[in-house]
Amino acid sequence: MRLKQLFSSLVVGAAAVMAFSSVAHAADMTGAGATFPYPIYAKWAEAYKASTGNGLNYQSVGSGAGIKQIKAKTVDFGASDMPLKAEDLDAEGLMQFPAIMGGVVTVVNLDGVTPGQMKLTGPVVADIYLGKITNWNAPEIAALNPGVKIPAGEITVVHRADGSGTSFLFTDYLSKVSPGFKTQIGAGTAVKWVVGVGGKGNEGVAANVQRIKGSIGYVEWAFAKKNKMSHTQLKNKDGNYLQPDDDFFKAAAANAEWTKTPGFGVVLTDQAGKNSWPITGVSFILMHKAQADAAKGKEVIKFFDWAFKNGGPAAVELDYVPLPAAVVKQVQDAWKANLKDTAGKAIY
Repeated sequence: MRLKQLFSSLVVGAAAVMAFSSVAHAADMTGAGATFPYPIYAKWAEAYKASTGNGLNYQSVGSGAGIKQIKAKTVDFGASDMPLKAEDLDAEGLMQFPAIMGGVVTVVNLDGVTPGQMKLTGPVVADIYLGKITNWNAPEIAALNPGVKIPAGEITVVHRADGSGTSFLFTDYLSKVSPGFKTQIGAGTAVKWVVGVGGKGNEGVAANVQRIKGSIGYVEWAFAKKNKMSHTQLKNKDGNYLQPDDDFFKAAAANAEWTKTPGFGVVLTDQAGKNSWPITGVSFILMHKAQADAAKGKEVIKFFDWAFKNGGPAAVELDYVPLPAAVVKQVQDAWKANLKDTAGKAIY
């Protein structure tokens, strides 16, 4: 009996080891960084593995951590919603290309306020995050929302606790519309917040807003929809109040001058245009120009090439905006020109 139990234990243990080995082997590409594109990268990875058998292990740890990991060469690619400057790319031997576009939205937890019902402006949001507007019955908020029953109560500000491209987009926008915010906090992946509680990742911010009555936060649109959160309308540069929408994200990107900016590093916040969503962003991929493991580098490029060609419907389903075909062609040309193996041969 004991022998039978021992044999059974050995079989179960062997199965566990094989299962673990199978998972480890499947994750033959590694990436880390922005939480903003995580839902679509996960969807693409699932479909890509089903199509090719090759897996992707992507760590949704925030843009700041992703940049650190690609610099340290502990992953095959990094992801950031804040584009690196040309001098930073050159110093680290990196190339940068856009992968997907989307929008950041403000979300609230207020009894009786339905998704999309409340209107806010950039300056009002900035003053909330500066601690100048502290109650939901403030006249600045009431003036924007006649007829909307907003419960009085203290505002709890929720922000990112980690280095974040979503925070970069949010703070870059607020810095453009509020001189006070620009001076006191400024734009960056990690800033010194003056009020509020922090959450790690879009997931952490969403969880805090859902948990705390009277709170306000900012998350990527796909997270807001997935979690059925109450987003707000935002007033854009042309003075129009908009609901977040794919077409409005596209409108913000319509006039982007991709090739005139080193590393495709466009920032799409506070763009002109009657239909431009004010906090639209691009998520970027970072790779080393000199690929020590050419096979891994090729697989990463094959994955994104596949995503550009086949991942559009999934992106739209999750409320992201695929890159325009002309931009995809420019990215592919950049791969050919920049990504080399140790012998200097192009890997794409």
